[in-house]
Amino acid sequence: MRPDKLLEILSVCEKLKCNTRHCYTSSGRQESVAEHSWRMAVMAMLVGDEFPEADISKVIRMCLIHDLGEAFTGDIPTFEKTSSDTKVEETVLNDWISSFPEAERDEWTNLFEEMNSQKTVEAKIYKAIDKLEAVIQHNESDISTWLPLEYDLQYTYGKEQVKFSDYMLSLKEEIDRVTTDKIASNRD
Repeated sequence: MRPDKLLEILSVCEKLKCNTRHCYTSSGRQESVAEHSWRMAVMAMLVGDEFPEADISKVIRMCLIHDLGEAFTGDIPTFEKTSSDTKVEETVLNDWISSFPEAERDEWTNLFEEMNSQKTVEAKIYKAIDKLEAVIQHNESDISTWLPLEYDLQYTYGKEQVKFSDYMLSLKEEIDRVTTDKIASNRD
């Protein structure tokens, strides 16, 4: 890849460091989209042994690029995002990817198609991790940053996406236990 094109792509990616998510970190500042994607990639590495049939390198790539549309649109919390918002994000992202050199354009297009179709084990792992990382981060944030609807959302978010795997189901159960303990300890 030509150095100028690499720098152009990285400049767009950098926006994910600046764009914040709804959630807060344990230190009390808003989490960036890039931080969410980075920790998803770490999670993929850590659960890799649980999925010997999967290409974990591909899952990591999915985790790293999955929210790049938000470099253009910013993050919209799941409970506020409309189908129109999703369409705009996908259109801008696809337009950007179409400007890539052919090899990268093909790879990223194929990854996004696989992620959206949710038919492969890699796509299912990525999607489960995406949901679970958000719930984990909420558990690590101060409960005073939670909106009232998030008390229930903590239990339902990602519930469908983990059903493909006994391991992911057990991980969700443990996360739910942490949520229950957090809520209970803050009612005292």
